[in-house]
Amino acid sequence: MTTPSDKPPTFTLLVFTWNEIESLPAVMPKVDRSLFEQILIVDANSADGTADWCRSQGYEVFLQPTHGICEAYQESLPHVRGDYSIAFSPDGNSLPEKLPELVAKLREGYDMVIVSRYLGGAKSQDDDLITGFGNWMFTRLVNLLHGARYTDAIIMYRGYRTNLVRELRLDSPQEPLIKWPARIFFARMGIEPLMSARAARAGFRVGEIPGDEPKRIGGKRKLKIIRWGLAMLTQLVLEAFIPRRRYRPAAAAAPGDKA
Repeated sequence: MTTPSDKPPTFTLLVFTWNEIESLPAVMPKVDRSLFEQILIVDANSADGTADWCRSQGYEVFLQPTHGICEAYQESLPHVRGDYSIAFSPDGNSLPEKLPELVAKLREGYDMVIVSRYLGGAKSQDDDLITGFGNWMFTRLVNLLHGARYTDAIIMYRGYRTNLVRELRLDSPQEPLIKWPARIFFARMGIEPLMSARAARAGFRVGEIPGDEPKRIGGKRKLKIIRWGLAMLTQLVLEAFIPRRRYRPAAAAAPGDKA
């Protein structure tokens, strides 16, 4: 993406919610609103007043027609106004204090920047033995199969050029490596693992910054570990057989494309 020198890039904070009324009042006041052109709450039809609380605080709310984190990315995409998007979890796992550093890193010209739980001295306080091993294993698998050097390829907390979702063909529920593993394993998945793999395969400029992952505030972990793990393993292995030319590096974008 290129932007005129006199027009700095704009940023949208994508806040994915589903029954987060316990954590929102503790987390969202720490977000520096001045960093963002838009703060968009993407709500999966919460039943605890999450959407109403967000509206009362002046946030823009988009109610998902369906349900699921993959669908949250795809269905909210037409409503995103920023040149860059930052995916943020308000359950306490994403540190608001890292947002200025993340925005600054993206301004350096990266296509995607991940807030890594395992870079430098960063750590996850939310990992248990199983999830910690799974995150390590799948990150190593992405690196091995797709030529990457991530320390954390799986985490949601990341910023990226908004149009990267389209360029990596992650914007449609009909994308085979999204649709079929989810159906076969009855798993509601995010797009983060495939985004990491495809960005590396296509040669986009990716980076990481260290960031701790605190324990979540209230609520329950929504991840179904076995089904999600099998679906993601299927995605990442099959992705290795797809030609890299299927995705467009930034330099290969057609003239006049908007990012």
